[in-house]
Amino acid sequence: MIVYQSDKTGFQAHVETGDIDNIILVNYKKAFGRGVGANEVRSWRQSLTHMSLVLGDEGIPGDTGVSIELQIPQTAKRIDILLTGRNAEGVDHAVIVELKQWESAEPTRMDGVVRTFVGGGVRAVSHPSYQAWSYATLLMDFNEAVYDGDIQLKPCAYLHNFQDTGVLDAEFYRNHTERAPVFLKRDIHRLREFIKKFVVHGDRGEVIYRIENGRIRPSKMLAESMAGLLEGNPEFVMIDDQKVVFETALEMARTSTEEGKQVLLVHGGPGTGKSVVAVNLLVELTKREDLALYVTKNAAPRAVFESKLTGVMTKSRFSNLFKGSGAFVTAERHIYDVIVVDEAHRLNEHSGLYKNLGENQVKELIHASRTTVFFLDEDQRVTLRDIGTADEIRHWARQSGARVEEMTLESQFRCNGSDGYLAWLDQTLGIRPTAHPDLDGVDYDVRVCDTPNELRDLIGARNREDGRSRLVAGYCWEWKSKKDPAAYDIVLADHDFRMRWNLDEDGSLWILKPDSISEIGCIHTCQGLELDHVGVILGPDFLVRDGVVQTHPEARARYDSSIRGWKKAMKEDPERTQRETRAIILNTYRTLMSRGMKGCYLYSVDEETNEYLRGCL
Repeated sequence: MIVYQSDKTGFQAHVETGDIDNIILVNYKKAFGRGVGANEVRSWRQSLTHMSLVLGDEGIPGDTGVSIELQIPQTAKRIDILLTGRNAEGVDHAVIVELKQWESAEPTRMDGVVRTFVGGGVRAVSHPSYQAWSYATLLMDFNEAVYDGDIQLKPCAYLHNFQDTGVLDAEFYRNHTERAPVFLKRDIHRLREFIKKFVVHGDRGEVIYRIENGRIRPSKMLAESMAGLLEGNPEFVMIDDQKVVFETALEMARTSTEEGKQVLLVHGGPGTGKSVVAVNLLVELTKREDLALYVTKNAAPRAVFESKLTGVMTKSRFSNLFKGSGAFVTAERHIYDVIVVDEAHRLNEHSGLYKNLGENQVKELIHASRTTVFFLDEDQRVTLRDIGTADEIRHWARQSGARVEEMTLESQFRCNGSDGYLAWLDQTLGIRPTAHPDLDGVDYDVRVCDTPNELRDLIGARNREDGRSRLVAGYCWEWKSKKDPAAYDIVLADHDFRMRWNLDEDGSLWILKPDSISEIGCIHTCQGLELDHVGVILGPDFLVRDGVVQTHPEARARYDSSIRGWKKAMKEDPERTQRETRAIILNTYRTLMSRGMKGCYLYSVDEETNEYLRGCL
């Protein structure tokens, strides 16, 4: 979608008459059904006036194509300006110009990131050269007219108010400025020469027509990059029922149409390989040139996959294949061939930072795709906002007229392949009665420790053996170290035990960091991931009295978002709220206690509860 399209002559005429910003605003409202703020209109007027001066060089043909606000496939991002034409050899070119009104910026130690004043404060943002290059990469990856049509993309950035030298063009950012040159206020003549290298002859709008109408499909290069994720990686090999689900999903993708939408609902407990199948699906669909996405609400799995692809795929390419669940509020109907939703039980009703956008994430995901595959485990719903139930998915599938098929992954690959351990967990945590009140005959290493120090030492010893063992805990302690790095979060004074929650800087990659053995993770940084051995500290939100499991939401940390609003809900509907907060607390510990491939070690801060756990062994 393009907001404005003309040639150099027409564009300059609109600038000279002062109509350019009004024309773009009218076209923008037609294209997107909404307006923009006064600041953005003002920025159009100022930046495009400067751009008109750049194009004043007679060496740039009058029939050079000028396109403004081109929306990039699969994103809400827009390219400021594309100048299209042909070089001296007759090769089609599109010069991408990222326009900025910045007057200053500060360097950072982060690759491709600077700090500047935007949105009312100084913030970390992408370097303009990186931004321009990443937009070009996305076009190259997904627009068939570009990657198969011999259209050469040449990105650059133009900061017409920026005078400082040695910041944006510093040696630290050289890798980015070489791929997409940055031109400052003094560089108008250099920018003209850059454009004239690639646009010697005008194209009368032909190149941009081909780009705008190009089929949106993943390129072969992108497919090869994705395939590299699986090459030689045994953790992504599918067996038994995983293979059946995989092939069923591919067949549904092949046969779905806009009139015949399909939804595949895949149930599976911890360790049944939901993520294995999901990632294999994304790779195979991309190889088949289907427009596919992997979606999770939880950032941790996406961060881990991104780390596995480092050196194979750029961050911009990754982010166009792996997305969060809130990215579909304004998505067009059937814009994707297939959306693969992992951890679907974590979907929310509303999206956005303040949970005030959209209607329903399940509805929006089904709306955006011909085929939607949901992988879920309702026993891993761990916040009051999680709405991803099978009933919810079936409801919105029916509303959209989609055919629904349901399958189950049953083979257990975590917890030493022991279904008995998971049944024991359900019985012990009071989730449901099972035939496993103890662990007799279960081949899985479970221990209850007398002290938190014993637990820490045991996990430390296992980590020295495998490098994949960590401590986690229920979210019952405030995160003091987030603001004060010297503070301790989980303090058990009777045992002289002090540890911190996982560092903020590691974020969703906490579980992969070698030094994180000295920290404690929580449900938000380990759900959807696995370890060899997991050590779990059960907080005072889970207590056992006279053999009866009790849950205490008031014992959760004050700022724990998973049960936010429960006190107000108790006044409105106490019975339902008690039932839901109990389920959240029990599901949280079930999820934490099923992260280990080989073993799970436990310690409760409550002595009677610890004795109960020991008795259940």
